[in-house]
Amino acid sequence: MNEAENLFSSLRQSADPEAVAAIERLVHEAPDHQLSRINVLDFASKASLDEERAIAAFLHAARLGLFELSWNVLCRSCGGVLEAAPTLRNVDRDDYYCAWCAADYEPILDDVVEVTFTVSRRVRRIAAHDPNELSYGEYFRQIFWGSGIDLPDNLDHVLQELTLETIELPAGEKALLSLQLPAEFVILLDPVTHTGQFIEVKGEPTRERQSLSLVFDKLRAPVKRTQLRPGPLRLSLDNRTDTRVLPGLWVANSQLEDLLHRRRPFLTAKRLLTNQVFRDIYGTDTIDVEQRLKITSLTFLFTDLKGSTELYERVGDLAAFDLVRAHFRVLTDIVAAEAGAVVKTIGDAVMATFPTPDRAISAALRMREAMGQLNDGRNGEDLLLKIGIHEGPCLAVVLNDRQDYFGQTVNIAARVQALADSRSILATQAVVASPQTSNLLRTRGFEPTAQPRALRGIAERMPVYEIP
Repeated sequence: MNEAENLFSSLRQSADPEAVAAIERLVHEAPDHQLSRINVLDFASKASLDEERAIAAFLHAARLGLFELSWNVLCRSCGGVLEAAPTLRNVDRDDYYCAWCAADYEPILDDVVEVTFTVSRRVRRIAAHDPNELSYGEYFRQIFWGSGIDLPDNLDHVLQELTLETIELPAGEKALLSLQLPAEFVILLDPVTHTGQFIEVKGEPTRERQSLSLVFDKLRAPVKRTQLRPGPLRLSLDNRTDTRVLPGLWVANSQLEDLLHRRRPFLTAKRLLTNQVFRDIYGTDTIDVEQRLKITSLTFLFTDLKGSTELYERVGDLAAFDLVRAHFRVLTDIVAAEAGAVVKTIGDAVMATFPTPDRAISAALRMREAMGQLNDGRNGEDLLLKIGIHEGPCLAVVLNDRQDYFGQTVNIAARVQALADSRSILATQAVVASPQTSNLLRTRGFEPTAQPRALRGIAERMPVYEIP
């Protein structure tokens, strides 16, 4: 049995068998480009797999060494990867610059940072392991663009139509190109160094040869702009790096826009941070203690047991401890099943996160039902769960040596939970106003009722909805 077979054998012990089988087929049968920066959500869709099980399987596979996990900072406009990092700790700059779009992007975890998986060299050698050997089109497919771009199969043909000229320029070499400029906006771009130049081609056509030069180095300078006339151009290129570069002249027309607008869902950093399997495997070593990573929308759910002190007095320490442990196991399983993650437990309380409000509401309803079943099994009402939910922006941080969250959204969620009575679910307007949440509650026959409530530490009263 070779190393790959041994690793897959181990993977079958920890991940969903159907997902493992699909991943094994992918590794053995797929062409090279499908094993570079794998979009897990797209993979799950094409393999008819549950997304959460697919994500969990890839996470376990990465832990075993079958895949290399990468955190990629993206340009929202063109979908290009501005920087690829092996860990979220390496995403440590305030902003990242795209030379193609001449725009800065803050590494917000909701949609600017993606997570992809590339097959390990130990398992199968693919072309992307040696980027300098990739053709022009495959470099863009496998290295430059993120997994959210839905690229056509005939990409080489499309690029030929979109580019006036492309060249592979080895390290330390120079080149002179002669070409005709059309009366269109042209972008000179090198995807390796992320160097760009905007060329506004307008005015009367000329027969005189125009000149333009560009130097490629490791300094990512802001994009320069120049204006030229339609006609002949002598282009001087100078590669001062220690690797090859792939400059090309792109025509910025509607066809390019159509290509860049071909998008598909991808695994975001936010979603992975709220994944229970990820927290179990990587949670203690996700971000640096000095990092403050922004999330624009995350849903927090807090739970607490009502009357836990009386419970210990009524049934005794040992029985109460077993009950509380059983309740924690049930809640953790429900959170994971709804694409969430338990951030921490505090006494008898739980703090959990979810990527969307409807997932948190669904989890809350299941929790309440599960506590009822646990009580029915004991012929009593020992476990009375109070639940509060709020959604909003926050910071991903490290607190007390664990990956945690900070901000007013967290505070409000905790305060809402403190208002809850036994068996009640309280949620803010941000949660119930979500279209997905509204549809979920309507489908299940719930009509939330709102009351303006005062929250400790919050200046203004705010509507809090009870889900009966």
